[in-house]
Amino acid sequence: MYAIIETGGKQLRVAEGDIIRTDLLEAAVGETVTFDRVVLGSNGAGSVAIGTPAVPGASVVGKVLRQAKDKKVLVFKYKPKKRVRKLVGHRQRFAEIRIEKIELP
Repeated sequence: MYAIIETGGKQLRVAEGDIIRTDLLEAAVGETVTFDRVVLGSNGAGSVAIGTPAVPGASVVGKVLRQAKDKKVLVFKYKPKKRVRKLVGHRQRFAEIRIEKIELP
């Protein structure tokens, strides 16, 4: 059984027991999160439910394991012969979620 969910402007393929990384969510560590935007769902027996744009009545439930920041990405801007150099760092925040249950109609 698997589903394709949409969160944070991205689509992710998930199955029960998977651990996924999404953009930071408004949920504390240990809380359950419900994803209602299920684009596609399959129970593994060959039947596939395709949404237009989402499957009505389908949802994916997960538990927030941790919220953290990713590794630092350095952005270096440089203009030759002009003595212009700029170094900026960025750390993207994310939430790690364990998928507990997939509910399909």
